[in-house]
Amino acid sequence: MGWRTEAGGGAFGRGRARAQAAMALCATAALGVTVALPACAAPASAAAAGTPTPYAFARDARTIGGATGTADAVRLDAGRTYRSVLPGGGKRYYRLELDAASNAYVSVTAVPRAGAQVSSSDGLRVSVQDADGTTCSSGATYFGPTQSPHPIAAWASRETGPGTYGCKKAGAYYVVVERRDLAASAPGDWDLDLGYVSEPALRGPGATTPPGAWDSATPEAVLGDATPRAGGAGFASASALGQGVWRDAIRPGQTLFYKVPVDWGQQLSATVEMGSSTGGDGYVGTALAMSLYNPVRAYVEDAGVGYSGTQSSAALDPLPPVAYANRRALGSHASAMRFAGWYYLAVHLGVPVADRFGGGPFGLTLRVRVKGVPTAGPAYAGRSVPGDVFQVSAADRKEAAAGVEKSGAGDGSAGSTAAAAAGGGSATGGGAGTGGAGGGTRTMMLVAVAGIGSGSVLVLWLGAWTVLARRRARRLAG
Repeated sequence: MGWRTEAGGGAFGRGRARAQAAMALCATAALGVTVALPACAAPASAAAAGTPTPYAFARDARTIGGATGTADAVRLDAGRTYRSVLPGGGKRYYRLELDAASNAYVSVTAVPRAGAQVSSSDGLRVSVQDADGTTCSSGATYFGPTQSPHPIAAWASRETGPGTYGCKKAGAYYVVVERRDLAASAPGDWDLDLGYVSEPALRGPGATTPPGAWDSATPEAVLGDATPRAGGAGFASASALGQGVWRDAIRPGQTLFYKVPVDWGQQLSATVEMGSSTGGDGYVGTALAMSLYNPVRAYVEDAGVGYSGTQSSAALDPLPPVAYANRRALGSHASAMRFAGWYYLAVHLGVPVADRFGGGPFGLTLRVRVKGVPTAGPAYAGRSVPGDVFQVSAADRKEAAAGVEKSGAGDGSAGSTAAAAAGGGSATGGGAGTGGAGGGTRTMMLVAVAGIGSGSVLVLWLGAWTVLARRRARRLAG
């Protein structure tokens, strides 16, 4: 989803709902109501080549303003998600209030707006600083060789365990968010998705060395028939995947999100494959990129591949089993495998693919393996915030197997229509993504919710007026 040059301290690293509501409104208008509804003009335009699908923020994300200095910084609460804006120039500050024992992890996802132009060196930097201006950690990401405007995530942390230095006092800390390369950064605001997770200290002394040897051989790819599963349009709407082979479709400029439950002691591997094209020629370097993020949305690993019209694939490098002591590992990839919970896969197809091979959609296959028997987790002295972020429950495994939505997002899924176009099932049917079952009822509810614009209100008002008029006519006739 982006390319990294720096790691933070400690080496740690759907439009479905909108589309269904629009379809329902368009169908209502087609019954005889003549009213202009922009959503009816081009249902697939949001996924057109070069136009990123709107990012799906969490439904309960709080909108806040970033401060231009620390004095006015808004406080971030652990377990909450936030929406904000990063302007074309300058920094934005947010405040944390931390105790002396807990670890704090902050992840920021930057979302360029429609029509944005980005360069390979354009990117995002996130830092955590104490009240004296000391940087506890920082992380940066940039768009890289795909040169596509798409969501990119960077993180930073405040850690207090053995082997850490400074930034251990209780008090106010500040999250600093800025563009990575102002010289190359194009003008225009970026939307921000901010999350803050708190990890409690251990009851006893923590590990000071990483785990011993682990199986670092390249895992065998999972085989079998693929099951349709439409990716989400953001972390909050990521579609759940378990071990298996999964089929979707993607368009140039689109980013699809998935999540996999990985418990303590388990080892994750993933491969993404892009299907062959029926037309076009040439070659696009780093056309397809897959990024892995851990349960606090911290970067773990990237895999990318070029595209020449024939099928191509990219696989994550071997990763260690999930263990608390991995945070003591020297490599950032191993260090990030420090938590049990949901691990996120973000798959992006570069805009330049459309120039040579058309707008797609292109078939996408994900092969996911979760190896090993779950083990006991660390003895925490308290609870994380949110409380279930570092565990895998039976409900999580059920969600991964069935693809049923457990916690929704604001704007809906990205991949439903594309998956249907690739033979992955109906874009409005249950079980093909995070829409789950009950699509008809959900659609009608969305019609009501979506009726905010004047056109939608007019449609609903006319429908109600017609019903009332018919009832009145029957009474008069009787």
